[in-house]
Amino acid sequence: MEAVDQLASAGTFRVVKEPLAFLRVLEWLFAIFAFATCGGYSGGLRLSVDCANKSESDLSIDIAFAYPFRLHQVNFDAPTCEGKRRETLSLIGDFSSSAEFFVTIAVFAFLYSLAATVVYIFFQNKYRENNRGPLIDFIVTVVFSFLWLVGSSAWAKGLSDVKVATDPDEVLLLMSACKQQSNKCLPVRSPVMSSLNTSVVFGFLNFILWAGNIWFVFKETGWHSSGQRHPPDTMEKQSSSYNQGGYNQDSYGPTGGYNQPGSYGQVGEYGQSQSYSQSGPTSFSNQI
Repeated sequence: MEAVDQLASAGTFRVVKEPLAFLRVLEWLFAIFAFATCGGYSGGLRLSVDCANKSESDLSIDIAFAYPFRLHQVNFDAPTCEGKRRETLSLIGDFSSSAEFFVTIAVFAFLYSLAATVVYIFFQNKYRENNRGPLIDFIVTVVFSFLWLVGSSAWAKGLSDVKVATDPDEVLLLMSACKQQSNKCLPVRSPVMSSLNTSVVFGFLNFILWAGNIWFVFKETGWHSSGQRHPPDTMEKQSSSYNQGGYNQDSYGPTGGYNQPGSYGQVGEYGQSQSYSQSGPTSFSNQI
């Protein structure tokens, strides 16, 4: 517990309240939901084939599939309704590329968000001491925003194809027994795709989070700082040109009458008039 308290005291956890770090925490959580709902999926469907000869029927044909959705490798047995002979079939399609690409983006986004949050909390001074850290953070954020958009769009299309390939009605068309009208082929259970739909939603939510965080990371870079310093420089230039204008070199300057009021500083007439003020009483006393 003491080690945890020391780490907590060393880290400035108030940074998490700021938009930059707070969005990183959300990106970390949403990345977990994205790859967990897609990468941890497993589902299946159930079909029934009721042959004209009841002894050849199979009313419970289970077909299971899972991530990464290489459906062409999913095999199952189905009756042919021609004696005891059965046929081995497989689903159609390979959608592993879009699914694995989506999960890979989610995993790397999870790792980077975790690392960035640790840097914000425990190494904030080193992160902001030069422009390299914010610049790398800005570039990575832009790249992940683009990857989330591409990966989520590709996986949304891949999921649509997975739904078509695992549709029980489409799978029944693969069985030779279902091509005969005397046999009855029915879907018993369809696959549940709710978690996969959720993964697509989390994918686009991650794109929105990463794209929205671009602005807050950009504010940490020197590009935004230089843009903020430009208006004060302009004002300084304007003020310097104003100071060199007529108000510093006008009649009120060193050459003006108000700065050198000679008539008041060296007034000979008034300085010598004291003799006049003193001579009056003296002459009057002598006459008396």
